[in-house]
This record gives sequence, structure tokens and C-alpha cells, in this order.
Amino acid sequence: MKNKNLTGYLYFYLHLITEVVCFYYLTNFLNLGFLSYVIPFIYDGLAFVPQSIIGYINDKYPKFSFSLMGIPLLIMGILLYIFKLPVYLSLIFITLGNAFIHVNGAEVTLRTSKGKLAPVAIFVSGGSFGVLIGKLIAKIVNPWFLIPLILSMIPFALLASYYQENTASDNLKYYKYANQKINPGLILFLMVLIVICRGYIGYGIPTSWNKTTFETILLFTFMGTGKALGGILSDKFGIRKVGILSVLISIPFLCFGDNIMALSLIGVLLFSMTMSITLGVIVSILNNNPGLSFGLTTIGLFLGTIPIFFIKINSLLINCSLIAIVSIICAFIFYKTIKEVSDG
Repeated sequence: MKNKNLTGYLYFYLHLITEVVCFYYLTNFLNLGFLSYVIPFIYDGLAFVPQSIIGYINDKYPKFSFSLMGIPLLIMGILLYIFKLPVYLSLIFITLGNAFIHVNGAEVTLRTSKGKLAPVAIFVSGGSFGVLIGKLIAKIVNPWFLIPLILSMIPFALLASYYQENTASDNLKYYKYANQKINPGLILFLMVLIVICRGYIGYGIPTSWNKTTFETILLFTFMGTGKALGGILSDKFGIRKVGILSVLISIPFLCFGDNIMALSLIGVLLFSMTMSITLGVIVSILNNNPGLSFGLTTIGLFLGTIPIFFIKINSLLINCSLIAIVSIICAFIFYKTIKEVSDG
């Protein structure tokens, strides 16, 4: 294949449509009292936590396309929703479909990229755009429209599966980002800790300027672009350098951009760049388990989002202090745990 990022683009679409479906579904449960809090919390738990188990299974059977299994699960979840059957039943199908497609996306993009982060970063970035579209169309599009949308994923999943089957099976050996002088278990813990911090801090970013639909579109667009750029720039300039600089440079933009949209958007873009970097380091340790590696990051995201359901910080000073302190700690962790490119 001439295009080295092909699987990234294929799973960008699969991820995008998956999130369109999921956030169409979730958005329609807003403003329903108690359900408005319960459904999103259960969704995060069921969608994120099982991905480590599903990922481990996909590692054992890498040629099996879990995406092709996830597609009918999404359809079943939407049909249950359309026919107003028990909400928790539809939620189970929706979240499992989401988890299967997420895991398979990581599995295929990591196995076919020879140690490069761009494909998995492009795949991950599709989620931000999907979340945005799902929220925007939730109140104006008939849910039956989602069925052909989900079916459109099939050729993309088939092509990605075909591409993986015709790719060397030992590509994971090219992931060598972790500093071998540090205990691998400690690095795993620290990478998951960074994901947890990112998950929590991401909800505390000051964006009081975000009041219109257009501004929301810009926010999610910069977020998704940042996720993709994190992998692309890491391949070009080095994962260690990009990880440290993106985290540190984002601090003033995030803290002083509360009422200045342009500053805030730059900060969000930079802040979002570490997604693929933490995954790349984890895969460097769990070298034969890309699915499990991805699952550990989604567990981290879930743990990071738990506090937002129970604790709301309204102080700009406290939020900015947390952003600064956590970002500096994360940059230091990257500095110590990621080896220089010249180390071989």
C-alpha cells in the first residue's frame, strides 16, 4: 500500500460514525432528570472499562475483525432505542459496539504502522468529530437515518481487515519508545496516570467563550485536529520532544484563554496531542498486546471522568492551578520515561 496512513483514515471514518451514533443516542437522554446523570456515567463505564478485556482477546486473535462484530451491535442498540425497549438494554448493545470498534481500530492501526503513531492518532481523532456531529444532529434527524449510516461502515471495516491480513505480523517490534532504564511496570502506571489526569483536566478547561454552535464546532475541531497532529508531529520530530513541549506550551493558552477563543483553541489543540503518545509508550512495553494497551488508556479515561460526575469546580483559579501543576508533572514524566530517538 502506497499510503502508509491508510488504516488510520479507514478507522477515522469507523470511529467517527461510531461516535455519531453513540452521542446521538446520549444527547437524547439529556434534560431527563436523574437519567441525565445515570446514563452518561453507565455509558462511560460500559464503553471504556471492557476494552482492556476485549483488547486482550483481540490480541490473541488479531486476524478477527471485531469492528465487523461491533457494527451489528450498534444497529441492535439503535433499533432497541427506536422501538422504545428498556433503555439499559439498548445501552449495553451501544456500548459494546463502541468498545469492539474502538479496540479493533487500535489493533489494526498499531499492527500496520511499523512503530509510527500517525495512523493510530488519525484514527483516535475521528472520535472528536463524531461526538460533535452526533450532538448536533440529535434533535433534528430521525433515528432511522442512523441505520444506513452504520451500514456504510462495513466496506471500511472489510478493507481495513484485508489490509491487516496482508501486512507483516511483526510490526509491533518497531515500538521502542519506553526508557529501558526505568522499571516497565512503573512506566505503565505513569502513562495510565497521565491519561487519568488528561481525562479529568479536559473537563475543567476554562471555555466560558463557548456559547454558540459555531464555537462548539471550533472547539471539537481543534480537539480532533490536535489528537491527529500529536501522532503526525511525533513521527516527524520525535515523540519525547512533542510530548513535553505540547504539554508545557498549552498551559498559558488554556489558563488565559477562558474569555479569548483564539488562545483557548490553541491550548486545546496542544493539550489534545498527547493521546497517541501515551499509547505509543504503553505499546512499547506491552509489545505483543496493542489491544490491551489501548484498553488500559480507556480505563484511564474512565477513571479520569468519574470525579466530574460528583465534583464541580467553578473556580477559575483552582482550575488553572490544576492545569498548570498536572501539566508540569506530566511533562516531567514524559522527560524521564520516553527515551531519546538517538538511543536506538
